Amino acid sequence: MITLKHITKRFGTGAAALHGVDLDIQSGEFIALLGPSGSGKTTLMRIIAGLEFQDEGTVAFDGEDVTDLSVADRRVGFVFQQYALFRHMTVGENVAFALSVAKNRRPAKERRARAEELLKLVQLDGLAGRYPTQLSGGQRQRVALARALAIAPRLLLLDEPFGALDAQVRKDLRRALRDLHQQMGLTSIFVTHDQEEALELADRVVVMNHGKIEQIGTPDEIYTHPATPFVSAFVGETNVLPVGNGVLHARPHEIALVNQGGRELTVSGRFRKGGQWRLEARDTAGAIIEIDVPADAEAPLPGTMIRAEPTGGRAFPAG
Repeated sequence: MITLKHITKRFGTGAAALHGVDLDIQSGEFIALLGPSGSGKTTLMRIIAGLEFQDEGTVAFDGEDVTDLSVADRRVGFVFQQYALFRHMTVGENVAFALSVAKNRRPAKERRARAEELLKLVQLDGLAGRYPTQLSGGQRQRVALARALAIAPRLLLLDEPFGALDAQVRKDLRRALRDLHQQMGLTSIFVTHDQEEALELADRVVVMNHGKIEQIGTPDEIYTHPATPFVSAFVGETNVLPVGNGVLHARPHEIALVNQGGRELTVSGRFRKGGQWRLEARDTAGAIIEIDVPADAEAPLPGTMIRAEPTGGRAFPAG
């Protein structure tokens, strides 16, 4: 559905925010743009929406070149991080606003009916007469989502949609958003720096760093087979330490040694106490591990775990 070719964007005379980005997104996919602040993910999303224009490259929707089209002509729904709701308008008026400025403007009665329909869809029916200041953060985010859906967009874009919400509301809204995506057959892209959100929600994750794509893959591929040292360090709790002539990558359930020749030695079993390196691996459970890995080691390596620390998800069994 969406094809990005050689997208480059510069702001002023500084370094480019995006460097020749290529990306294909299929109809119906749920895509996460994941990366740290300054990685270029929000800039890329704004270019897809038509809120920014690239210096080089092209954007196409369904084979149609939309590079020079404005945001109004791309029929894209955009949910901003801080909701961007009109405080002087009721909830219903906020949702209907998108229809009032659309090219095919509908009569007021139809706009109100559509707004009520969408509010019911996002489980806010009965709140059309309230104002945004009378709602919780999670409710305001649902209003913003309903407004983005009002124009029946061919693409839904969400910029850090859960960043301002508390933990439980984030979890509830993630489930609701995923269900809505599937129910409506949407194509959706969301920006996040939260790996948990990306791995839970997305069909594919696009990991970005310094304006470039480091890896594209399913959540499982990104987590278990990181393509670059950056992805290995950024996605999942991973420690990377030099070991002899190689590099040691530690994950919660796996430790691998990659030597200079690119040969990977997977370390299995328990880990020996009293080794030279102290590694910390955390996920749904935590562990402090000490292990000594010589440069010419062969896997598997026997050993004993010396300490385990619960991190809130679950704890290791006693002993």
